[in-house]
Parts: sequence; C-alpha cells; structure tokens
Amino acid sequence: MKALIIEDEMAASNALKSLIFEVSPDIEIIAQLQSIDESIEWFSTHTNPDLAFMDIHLADGSSFSIFESVEVHCPVIFTTAYDEYALKAFEVNSIGYLLKPIDKQKLLKVIQKYREFIPAMNRDVLSELMLSLKKPLSPYKTHFLIPKKDKLIPLQVENIAFVFTENKIVKAYTFSGDFFILNYTLEELSDMLNPVLFFRANRQFLVSHKAIKDISLWFNSKLSVNLVQPVPEKILISKARVPEFKAWYMEKK
Repeated sequence: MKALIIEDEMAASNALKSLIFEVSPDIEIIAQLQSIDESIEWFSTHTNPDLAFMDIHLADGSSFSIFESVEVHCPVIFTTAYDEYALKAFEVNSIGYLLKPIDKQKLLKVIQKYREFIPAMNRDVLSELMLSLKKPLSPYKTHFLIPKKDKLIPLQVENIAFVFTENKIVKAYTFSGDFFILNYTLEELSDMLNPVLFFRANRQFLVSHKAIKDISLWFNSKLSVNLVQPVPEKILISKARVPEFKAWYMEKK
C-alpha cells in the first residue's frame, strides 16, 4: 500500500512516518509534502496513492484548498491540532482524523477503519465526503437569527462592532450603527464568539478587533479603548488585564 504525507513541519512528518511504519509496515510512504502548492503540483503529475495523511492547517493555508485546485481521488486521514469539540464535523465521515500529538493506538485504529472502508468506497462517495469536509470547522458562531415581530432577522457576526450589556439587556451593535437584542448573557457570548476576533473588555463590553480605532492611556494604568463609532459609555481595560489585551490586539488575525 502506498501513502502520502502532507505536513508543513518536517519533524512532525517524520514522526508520523515512523509511527505508520510501526503500526502498519506494509504502508510505503512515497512522498512527504509540506505546502499547498507542492501538493497541488504533486497530485497534478502523479498517480493518486492508496491513502493520504493530510494536516488541515499548513503554513500557506488550509489543505482543503488543495481539493479546489486538483482532483484528489484517494481516501484521506486528516491530522490536526484542533480539539475534539472543533472536530465534531469529522465524526460522520468514513475516513477519520488524528488529533495531535498523534497517539499510536489511535493511528492503528484509524488505519484499520480505512482498511474496512476501502472495499466499499467509490469515487462518488469520496467526492461527497471531500465536499462535506470543506465546510468551516470553527465551533464559534458565524451568525445569529434575531426575532422581530413575525420574522427572523439574520445578523452576521462579522458585522458586529461590539456587544454591550446594561440592566440584563444585551445588545449587539453593528458597524452600520444598528443594534439587536440578543437572548444571551455576555458570559455565554464570550464562549460563542471567536476569542481571536472578540475581546471581553470588562463586565459590560465585548469588542471586535476591527472596530478598534485607537487606544488611550487612562488613570491608574488603565486603557481606554476607542471604537470607530459611538459607544454607550467609555470602554476601560483594567490594569490587571492590560497585558492580556495588548497580547490579544497584537496577535495576527
């Protein structure tokens, strides 16, 4: 059996290769690729292997983009550093995934699953599977449906500039200046919204990274966060949380 490894970290690629040989010596690793471009070129010029091990997040982007550029007909076992909650979408497929750091017994189990699955596999089934795997894996909300009279109004999370709570009423303000009442607490929304994109500034505000205009130094080593639009009251970051806020703001988005 011939297999391919697509992994942007060579140390991780070699470690996986060694594990595969331990649990299934009949699998021959015919190539170890490190990028999307290299993978597209390889699939364009080589016969598909029997199986591919593919890291989801490569240095130059998502490995799902490989399927958008070239036909991949072989079964794929995905590897990822995502936690299991983020990977629930994978539980319905017939190939499987490996959570990093890769456990030998789990590797053996997923290869056995592949061996059981391959006799029944056909190209249409695989194509349908690959299409389903291109769906976003994020466990965070991308939109809300807001009840309004006899309608449900869609609210895209990317349009939210900040969320403000007062007297137990939580409002999401958009970049266009509108606001929508959400039936969640600020604590619940903190878990629902991507923490890379939103920061819990204090007990009353969740702010979007792209909504921040500038930041002012405030009394007692606090920070005042100024947004691109008016807010109900000043957004202050406590002295204790200033390092956390700065690290969040400087993180690559």
